[in-house]
Amino acid sequence: MATLALPQAQSYRPSQFRLAVKYLRRNPSLAIGLAIVIGLTLFTAIGLLTVNLKHAYPLQVASRQPPSLKYPFGTDFFGADLLPAMVLGLWQTALIGILAGALGTGIGAVLGFISAYFGGFLDTAIKGVCQILTPIPGFLIQIIIAGSIDKRDVTIYTMALVVMLLAWMGPTLVIRSQVLTMKERQFVSVAELSGMGDLGIIFTEIMPNLLPFLAAAFITQVFGAIFASFGLSVLGLGPLREPLMGNIIWQAQNQNAFINGWWWWPLEPAAAVVLILSSLALINMGLDEVSNPRIRRSE
Repeated sequence: MATLALPQAQSYRPSQFRLAVKYLRRNPSLAIGLAIVIGLTLFTAIGLLTVNLKHAYPLQVASRQPPSLKYPFGTDFFGADLLPAMVLGLWQTALIGILAGALGTGIGAVLGFISAYFGGFLDTAIKGVCQILTPIPGFLIQIIIAGSIDKRDVTIYTMALVVMLLAWMGPTLVIRSQVLTMKERQFVSVAELSGMGDLGIIFTEIMPNLLPFLAAAFITQVFGAIFASFGLSVLGLGPLREPLMGNIIWQAQNQNAFINGWWWWPLEPAAAVVLILSSLALINMGLDEVSNPRIRRSE
């Protein structure tokens, strides 16, 4: 007796976009952090294309004007329009954070892999240097270095370099500990038995499994770099010719902005810095769930 073959139902596979939206719903910290970053990015990108960036510098517009239709963010004591100043300052602050964070994370990742994977004298030397330098207050060293540089030579890139000088120690220790764990896994032993070289094992076997940790380390370093650059600028150690968030607050403080009733002058850059740091902290919390299975929520 002949039998009829019934057609098999095709399994439904949701798109990557749907999966991403579903995950962001379960991870509100990451979703809110990304939303703030996207909003700040759009504000900066649109501003760079629409506002006159020359007005971000002194003696360009009427001074001490409160927020209005003509000057949505008001103006400062020196005749700079705070809307283009905020646009340019956000871009410069983000540039410092990304440069210092990328360099610090990159150097830390290289040193962490070398230390953990090859061991021996290199491991002892790298770990020893990190353990010696880590207890020293990094911000104090940054103040000393920034204060010793001629103010005429301080630029956005100089500040990023100053901030980056001590930004590699944290990623080095984090990546080292993770590589020490990974190199004992079975898939690494199988790769070694198959004749794969050290670089092949590092880049094809270990590195892909550490991407969430590298992303979290990068966000942490960007957070620290922005916070450090803001602190140095508030102390008057940044590139004073540029409208960084900290520089705007430093100038407002020197002119007693709150006492004179110019509340919008320091309040706007302070709110921008709070938004930047809050978004990075939320993203870091969200990435921690991705990289740490013990706190990962179930589907």
